[in-house]
Amino acid sequence: MSADTTNILLRSLGLTTAGRVHLELTKRAEAENWGYARFLRRLMEEESNERLRRRIERLRKQSGLPAAKTLAALDESRLPEKVRRQMPTLLTGEFIRRGDNLLCFGLPGRGKTLFVAALAHELITQHQLKLLFTPTFRLVSQLLAAKRDLKLPNLLARLERFDAVILDDLGYVQQSREEMEVLFTFLAERYEKRSVIITSNLVFSQWDQIFKDPMTTMAAVDRLVHHAVILEFTGDSHRVQTAKAKTKT
Repeated sequence: MSADTTNILLRSLGLTTAGRVHLELTKRAEAENWGYARFLRRLMEEESNERLRRRIERLRKQSGLPAAKTLAALDESRLPEKVRRQMPTLLTGEFIRRGDNLLCFGLPGRGKTLFVAALAHELITQHQLKLLFTPTFRLVSQLLAAKRDLKLPNLLARLERFDAVILDDLGYVQQSREEMEVLFTFLAERYEKRSVIITSNLVFSQWDQIFKDPMTTMAAVDRLVHHAVILEFTGDSHRVQTAKAKTKT
């Protein structure tokens, strides 16, 4: 069978990477005296590895994560001790598979967004979880527009496909009653089914600034904390520390 025919057959089966590399691998197998089993295994490994790479790339792109906020950019020495202790457990992704939430609190500049974004990048790379990163105000706007257009169930169903939705800067959202209702609907829909990861500069006792109504605030908090890991980001602002270091330099 000619190389061109083999290439066509492999591609017709959807094995595009195998079709691209089989000739090179065949020459190497002949030169190094591989057996058929080793050759076939290496061919399938090439196909599998390329599919995994493309899947991770696709998941990263659809996640909306900030590209630069990865684990390599995270200075773990700046993290509070409890956060450092929790990192290995969080990196397994088990909390997301259980549908648990991750709630990160702290004043502005304490590294909450960088932490959850870096964590999310690793969860995509290591476990191929389907994640969505969005500023809270943007999601609220999308939910409100969907409700106005009578398409809120459709949007909630699309969001349901994500293993976890990361709501960044919840504390900066101070909604009207209608906006508060769609955010609560979103949180209630995911309760005990899918994970929510939240960063907020407001502690729970201040969430009445977000949800306005005390009963709705209580109900939202109750659902979020029922199955949740709660982390507090204390210490000095990372931005201030960086600025001081640059000044000294």
